[in-house]
Amino acid sequence: MKSPQVLNRVMELVEPELVNSVKKLSDELLPVIEYHFGWKTIKGIEAPEDTGKRLRPSLAVLSAEAVGRDLEVAIPGAVAVELIHNFSLIHDDIIDGDKERRHRPSAWTAFSIEDALIAGDALHTLAFQVLLEENTPESVQAARRLVDATTTMISGQAADMTFDDLPTVSFEECLKMEAAKTGALLGYSSSVGAILSGADEKTCNALEVFGYELGLAYQAVDDVLGIWGDPKITGKPAGNDLREKKKSMPVSIVLSANNSDSEKLLEIFSTKEDLDEEEIVRASALIENAGGREATLEEADKHLKRAIEFLNNADIRKETFCELEEIAHFVVNRDS
Repeated sequence: MKSPQVLNRVMELVEPELVNSVKKLSDELLPVIEYHFGWKTIKGIEAPEDTGKRLRPSLAVLSAEAVGRDLEVAIPGAVAVELIHNFSLIHDDIIDGDKERRHRPSAWTAFSIEDALIAGDALHTLAFQVLLEENTPESVQAARRLVDATTTMISGQAADMTFDDLPTVSFEECLKMEAAKTGALLGYSSSVGAILSGADEKTCNALEVFGYELGLAYQAVDDVLGIWGDPKITGKPAGNDLREKKKSMPVSIVLSANNSDSEKLLEIFSTKEDLDEEEIVRASALIENAGGREATLEEADKHLKRAIEFLNNADIRKETFCELEEIAHFVVNRDS
């Protein structure tokens, strides 16, 4: 599905501010961070690469427009949430041992684990500096909510890591983890512009729950792409999540069934090493034949519908509603 035009429109507004914010960091940190964001090559040469969808800052900006304010009021929130998101991506790649991101070596692979760790830490602190540059009641509230969302996101990542040591994970446990890891920050993204605009609490909360449900739909699709995505499009090796034996939603659905398919998948996952190519093919086919892929996509569609329902309950501009609805459908129908 083609990326909605609104994402490009918002990116043109936010990207220069994101660049300017990053340039406030020390020179020692810039090579890793500018490379990670896709602005420069590993040698520091300006060569724009795939910078990602910028979904979260787009939602942030649109949440200000949704309540009738100028887009510019949401820029600090948009920049902050993208900084937090990329802090998590840099660290996630290290934790998961992912050597590629967006069709090129990930930051820790291109530089070093130490360089990538400190770069991620810098983005984390910079996010709050950006939000609190203007010490207003709205910016303080936005910063407090970002603390909560980031804390929840980190707890989700911690839960995901503990799954690696468990032979099986239930669907309910997986859903709770993904709600924390992905839903919390997307919920924040979808409401921070409204918060900075001084919108009423009911509207802010409705937008937040819209984003939270959208986050669950997003992660379900991400789990499908992590197993069956085209590496030429996703920028990651085929079957990458299976190689690492991640207890993603399609896997947890099959494991929770407690039948012969569950036993077969457990047997494949029982190896102490990462799965080889033959085992990845076997596991992928088993999960698909057992209904794991279809059930996960149904879960994505369910949360998409919930997200739209909460959006309908929000007192927002009709034009922005249509743009947010378009983004929501793009999230569920994307291929990367």
